[in-house]
Amino acid sequence: MRRDARWAAVGCLLLALTASAGCTAPQPTPAPSSQAPTIGPSTAPAAQTWWRAGSVTGTLASDLVAPWSVVPLDGGGALISERGDGTVLELTTDGKVRTIGVIPGVVSGGESGLHGLALLQTDDSRMLYAYFGAADDNRVARMPLLGEPGSFGLGEPEVILDGIARASTHDGGRLAFGPDGCLYVTTGDAQRRDAAQDRDDLGGKILRVTAEGDPAPGNPWNTRVWSMGHRNVQGIAWTADGTMWASEFGQNTWDELNRIEPGANYGWPIVEGISGREGFTDPVAQWPTSDASPSGIAARGDTVFMAGLRGERLWQIDTASGVMRGEPVAAFVGEYGRLRDVVAPTDGSLWLLTNNTDGRGAPRPGDDLLLRVELVEAP
Repeated sequence: MRRDARWAAVGCLLLALTASAGCTAPQPTPAPSSQAPTIGPSTAPAAQTWWRAGSVTGTLASDLVAPWSVVPLDGGGALISERGDGTVLELTTDGKVRTIGVIPGVVSGGESGLHGLALLQTDDSRMLYAYFGAADDNRVARMPLLGEPGSFGLGEPEVILDGIARASTHDGGRLAFGPDGCLYVTTGDAQRRDAAQDRDDLGGKILRVTAEGDPAPGNPWNTRVWSMGHRNVQGIAWTADGTMWASEFGQNTWDELNRIEPGANYGWPIVEGISGREGFTDPVAQWPTSDASPSGIAARGDTVFMAGLRGERLWQIDTASGVMRGEPVAAFVGEYGRLRDVVAPTDGSLWLLTNNTDGRGAPRPGDDLLLRVELVEAP
């Protein structure tokens, strides 16, 4: 039986758009001074802010089963995906957890199942987007989110993107609407290493599409592909200056945090980690795989927060103008086990989603948990 959760009032992490096809061509962002990490004193303007995780101030939900993605809701509450059986949960403002539906066609196995969620709210409707493994591929579907908070339900799904290769591992799966109103989709190489270097293959990429799943305006090759050369991206976020970031699982040597640019090639499987090799974009930061195995990321101000699975910690990476400021700082090392997702609701806090019931962790009493963390400004 699911436990009632304590609830702290939260704001909204939705991107409210005025039209379902409000995706626009990207605006240029300032180029970093170097592709390599920058360590040392920051020359960033005073307007930039950096944050640190403080204490855990509450458990918002408990007894979750292999949860994968969290979407805070307007006015409080959240939607949570459970990977194994395609269940979508609603966390209500009074701390209850209830099932709002099961997405049809989800076929779990290995690392595949129901993954990322994203919500698009317009003046007259709410559409929930979901990335999931089907029988033969990974795909993205959208469906109406029906009813009112506390009694939400799911309408009939419509597949808007399919043909993404699936495997027992390397399935990607994060969804997010960017500042430009476009839907960003992360995919893995699905154990087909060379697919990441094939511009016509959807695997090993970050995709950028309209709300209907079509190639978005301004994409570098007029296809759905935004960036390539990825092994397995499971986290994307934007810092306050508009820079896009992505976390990436390495093979045996280096996990990565990448600054994402349209048309850039991040090197997999030819390179892993910082190589300085011409034609490939180096990560801004890298970690041994035992210290990270990164999944979801979030941004508050100009700090990127990265959830670590195998590393069982939250990494905090300060950025300035697209490069790293100082060194990454770890929090909660080993305290809550595997961390799958991190989100930054607009109440100024941070939410952490544990992932100890996915078959690879060691479940603890109450696992899995959605935790609320107070943030403090970094020195």
